[in-house]
Amino acid sequence: MKKIIMLLVVLCLLTGCGKYNEKDIVNDLDKKLNKNYKLNGELSVNNNDEVYNYKVEVLYMKKDYYKVTLTNTANDHTQIILKNEDGVYVLTPSLNKSFRFQSDWPYNNSQIYLLDALIKDIKRDNKKKFTISDNKYIFKTSVKYPNNTKLVNQKIVIGKDLEFEKVIVYDNNSSPVMNMIFNKINYSPKISKSDFKLDNIIKIKNKDLKETSSLEDTIYPLFVPSGTKLVEEKEINKTNGKRVIMNYDGEKSFVLVEETEDVFNEFTIIPSYGEPCLLMDTLGVASKNSLSWNSGGIDYYLVSDVLSQTEMMEVASSITGTLSTK
Repeated sequence: MKKIIMLLVVLCLLTGCGKYNEKDIVNDLDKKLNKNYKLNGELSVNNNDEVYNYKVEVLYMKKDYYKVTLTNTANDHTQIILKNEDGVYVLTPSLNKSFRFQSDWPYNNSQIYLLDALIKDIKRDNKKKFTISDNKYIFKTSVKYPNNTKLVNQKIVIGKDLEFEKVIVYDNNSSPVMNMIFNKINYSPKISKSDFKLDNIIKIKNKDLKETSSLEDTIYPLFVPSGTKLVEEKEINKTNGKRVIMNYDGEKSFVLVEETEDVFNEFTIIPSYGEPCLLMDTLGVASKNSLSWNSGGIDYYLVSDVLSQTEMMEVASSITGTLSTK
């Protein structure tokens, strides 16, 4: 019997049957993630010299229930992406409102904070690179961010225990744009469908509503496509605050609206077209011809028939955190 066992060991060593390879890792990860999970982590987003940091919590329940809570650490502004049997929502509890979509999110593009989406990126990319370094499994794959085509690839770092540790997404200049660190992952959380019910989330989250803000100064984008300039600006008084409409004309014309944010007395659901998207310091709503978001107490709406989604993201990113200057 001992001779047989020794023979099997030798055969394994000669044939490499004991080697834990890339295919085995992907298969085991796929099995491990074929269940509910809850995770906590930290996300940072780079925009030139500015870095925006988020606390991230994700709840996932097979197969179509997601709740992603993003809290900006600079201002404690919380937003939630929710998917349940009724659709997809982007909730802003402090404003007592939510956008509602009939959307394929999160299946139609890459998602840096969703483990199942990362596995799909690994399996989808036939040209991915796999290495082992410092007892870590490292995958380098392409990414799919339709709203920002400058994001081209990512590095996924997985520990020897098959725990996701971090993900870095790079742009077409090989510069890191997003960095997600996974602090804790629970594969047997106590969750149920009630955790994904809109009414239950509203009751918990809308206790601390914001006061109505004011739009003191117009904020102009620092990035405007070549051959395009501001040609008209109108200011309109609202019941609470004001609205500014800016028309940019030229080769890449667009309209930009800035207005005092509306805080609703009762929770309001706004039907929307498009997809949730992550800007620098906030979640936005992106469609083929428009982009809307809230930042610093201001509601923004950008619309254009000629700007690409990536160009709209560039204009929006140049507004967030900028000074009031032309």
